[in-house]
Amino acid sequence: MSFAESGFAQFTSSPAGRIVRIVAGLAIILWGYSARATTLGLVLMVIGLVPLIAGAFDLCFFSALFGGPMGGARIRALKRKG
Repeated sequence: MSFAESGFAQFTSSPAGRIVRIVAGLAIILWGYSARATTLGLVLMVIGLVPLIAGAFDLCFFSALFGGPMGGARIRALKRKG
């Protein structure tokens, strides 16, 4: 089974998974914003953009890292085919 067909990839590409990533990204950004005067705060704000963008644009960076498709629609299509 490829990573794109795994339960984790299917959850993260689902509407609920996308919402979780968006909320997590916003939480990390807000955490960084609360410490914006420090380097750690700035780093957290930048890191928070990754799950926020991934959720907003239906992308899965983990799937791409493991050789699968990056788009959520392609990930969901692989599960339906398999």
